[in-house]
Amino acid sequence: MKTRLLISLLAVTTLASPAFAGGELVKTRIGDLSFTHSFETGYPTNETAKKLLNEMDFQRACQAYIWATPFVSFAQWHYANHVQLGAKNGQIVYHESYKDRLGGLTFNATTPYVFPLLDVTKEPWVIVMPGPDGQVRGSAHDMWQIGIVKMTKPGKYLFVGPGQKVPEDAEKKGYIVVQSSSNNILPGIRLMSEDPAQRLKMLKKIDIYPYSERKDPKPRGFIRPEGKTWMAAAPRGIEYWERLADYINREPVAERDRFFLAMLKPLGIEKGKKFNPTPAQERILRDASLVGEAMSKANAYGNPRLEGGHYMDGSRWTFPATSPSDQRRKNYDALDGRAAWFYEAVTNDYAMHGHESGNGQVYMGAYTDNNGDHLDGAQDYTLHLPANVPAKTFWSLTAYEVDTRTLINTKYEKGDLSSRMDLLKNKDGSIDVYMGPTKPKGAKAKNWIPTEAGRAWFLYFRLYSPKKAFMDKSWIIPNVEKAL
Repeated sequence: MKTRLLISLLAVTTLASPAFAGGELVKTRIGDLSFTHSFETGYPTNETAKKLLNEMDFQRACQAYIWATPFVSFAQWHYANHVQLGAKNGQIVYHESYKDRLGGLTFNATTPYVFPLLDVTKEPWVIVMPGPDGQVRGSAHDMWQIGIVKMTKPGKYLFVGPGQKVPEDAEKKGYIVVQSSSNNILPGIRLMSEDPAQRLKMLKKIDIYPYSERKDPKPRGFIRPEGKTWMAAAPRGIEYWERLADYINREPVAERDRFFLAMLKPLGIEKGKKFNPTPAQERILRDASLVGEAMSKANAYGNPRLEGGHYMDGSRWTFPATSPSDQRRKNYDALDGRAAWFYEAVTNDYAMHGHESGNGQVYMGAYTDNNGDHLDGAQDYTLHLPANVPAKTFWSLTAYEVDTRTLINTKYEKGDLSSRMDLLKNKDGSIDVYMGPTKPKGAKAKNWIPTEAGRAWFLYFRLYSPKKAFMDKSWIIPNVEKAL
């Protein structure tokens, strides 16, 4: 009984422990384990010890994949900006066209994106947000995609790196001082005007430069992708670990992450050392990249285990941003919640939790139809939006690739419908949306989001400034249904 109890506690799936010469053989979920005597009284044999240590490294690498999701996502975006698109430090990348946005995780297709990634390792940097108040707004995040400042008012924002001394009298000179917990910073900026010419005018007024140039600023300006291919989705295979190892060496280690760094050390990822894995380490890391991403897929896409994702009984819609914006709950950090969100998306401001506060934006995700079947590019679907969608500013419905979590990529360059479009409405003000490979006839084509066979996709429904009808559920978004 004692042996059986110990084996049960260790999650060993043995029905019997056959003896072999001089010891005991235990059958487990990772294979047979042999011991010099019994399980309790003996040593693991050399062969079994090697197997167990390899399995330990593999399991730790899988969990490290999940832990590192927001960090590697940011690192890949940094790589995309600077290597794939050629942006310099502090130079804005302006994504306005549909094609511009194809590399961004769950970008919407309604409003443009302004992203000037900063590296403040050597010195502080300044972002000048122009007026008038409300025309340009944004926020900045650290390497783990935790918000460090809201940039909702005009002014000079001074970003100071971890351990750097704040310049003397900076606040007295009018700077809004932001001490970052990481050297690499992701500011995201919104141009609020609907007029493209006005947006461009405001964009040119955003000045970004090192603090050392404050007396004679040389703003870094902006670039556009101009047809270049870029991808912010985390890379697969050994490249995932290369990106992680590279940026571990660029950033300070937070106290909460020291155990994960210990787990990665036997796999060749160690702060202060170049990543050069042995063939054995590389095999484990490649396998863990595959299994880690598979776990991430299971953990995301409407996982019912995640606290805070439930919309209402019977609905296939969920709230994907289940992690608090600071990634902390009362007694634990939101490890699975942040991994789920940052596998699908980027940044996580308080304003993105409008379903809880009634302010900012509401994000909802649909990954299955009303029958619980996953959304398939070969299938046609419909979605009936009742009249008076409860959004004060606007609403949008956007389709994304499961492969990359980026805007659905078809020849039509169309993955989005919104209240800012000329959509076909029914007599009662409701809207029927069509999604699938078959283009509807006539005016219904206005309400069509095209998909293609051979790959899966998912939807985000966004409400900007939700109204009371959404909060009290007097207005409910129906499930997606297969077309008849």
